[in-house]
Amino acid sequence: MTVTAPVIPEQHAERPAHRDGNVLRWLAAYTSSMVGDSVYYIALSWAAVQSGTPAQAGVVMSVSALPRAVLMLGGGVIADRLGPHRVAIGSDAVRCVAVLAVAGLLFLTSPGLWPLALLAFVFGTVDAVFMPAVGALPARVTGRGQLARVQGMRSLAIRFASVVGAPLGGLGVAVGGAAAAFALAGLLIAVSVPLLVSVRVRDLPADDAPADGRTTAMGVPPRERSRAWGSDLVAGLRYIRGHRVLAPLMVAIALGDLGFVGPLNVGLTLLADERDWGAAGMGWVLAGFGTGAGAAALLLTVRGRLPHAGRTAAYAILAGSVAIGALAYAPGVAVAVGTALLIGLLAGLSGTLCGALLQTQADPAYLGRVTAVAGLVSLGFAPLSMPLSAAAIGVWGTGPVFVVSAAVCGLGGVVVLCARDLRRAGLPG
Repeated sequence: MTVTAPVIPEQHAERPAHRDGNVLRWLAAYTSSMVGDSVYYIALSWAAVQSGTPAQAGVVMSVSALPRAVLMLGGGVIADRLGPHRVAIGSDAVRCVAVLAVAGLLFLTSPGLWPLALLAFVFGTVDAVFMPAVGALPARVTGRGQLARVQGMRSLAIRFASVVGAPLGGLGVAVGGAAAAFALAGLLIAVSVPLLVSVRVRDLPADDAPADGRTTAMGVPPRERSRAWGSDLVAGLRYIRGHRVLAPLMVAIALGDLGFVGPLNVGLTLLADERDWGAAGMGWVLAGFGTGAGAAALLLTVRGRLPHAGRTAAYAILAGSVAIGALAYAPGVAVAVGTALLIGLLAGLSGTLCGALLQTQADPAYLGRVTAVAGLVSLGFAPLSMPLSAAAIGVWGTGPVFVVSAAVCGLGGVVVLCARDLRRAGLPG
């Protein structure tokens, strides 16, 4: 798909993001696509369970993770080379067509697990390109002074999608089965495509263009093209490694996610079962976490920036790690909900600030690759802590594992405080 992107006029570059129609169109496209994703996963899990054994359903649900993790870095190169706007539109269109095709197949017949596994594989593969492109878009749709606010808006969209998507997916399944849920997911993703097309993007400044002046690998022989793209990947990794802010920030994000994902996913389920809180109690704890995270995103959306972003993120990580450790020792559901609210607020604040620092510190020409590395850390490595946490809890119990996880998360804050340039980093605006 070839898209000629209109260019943002310079006089609108620093318009407040929440009043900028261009940013709001991007936000609407992103939100619609994320809600569609949530509905898609509900439809996929339901269809897989209905078509096979629980073990087979688990395999289908995990099929998308491997190509997404393996190809994510390459997706960042593609986003930087071809432009994130064009790549986001094309990959979202492919996702839409794939989901609607399976919906049509399920309406007509009962094909079993193979089309679901194929869809999961295609979805994960395209996600590896879509996610870096979407992450690199904010720097092209608004000015640097608004990137922190846009990051808060993006976090709110993610929270909205997680709250709305699951009930919509359940409603689709209840009304028309998996086929109807897949159709709903495809339509929601389809809505995002014309919205993305309507978004105006800015050209990179001359000093942000790739050093060799290349903007595309088209027209180059395949062998030379693969070498050029491989060179771009290596250049992106070297850029991150040599950056005084981005390099320690990636380490801090990795430690924070590794210490956070296990306890707040599988660990929380095991904790609720151990304390006899029941599904309702666990739901209240998760609601507390979501409320806190949403409040943090709203704060940055309204404020636009917070002073001393590096220090603030470090202190939020450290305080949040203490709250994670304390959650395992909450005497009752009410205290656990309050602790989860605090964890959500602090984790949401630190996560949004770290995301904003990535956006503002990275050279726009490398932003796709920077986003890809951050996504690989969060979606590729951090989930590995879930089975490890479950196994460790089975041996040592929830308390010690939550405390160790909190210590790992807290190391991320220590890294931020020890890296002078990151500690002193601020947000423009």
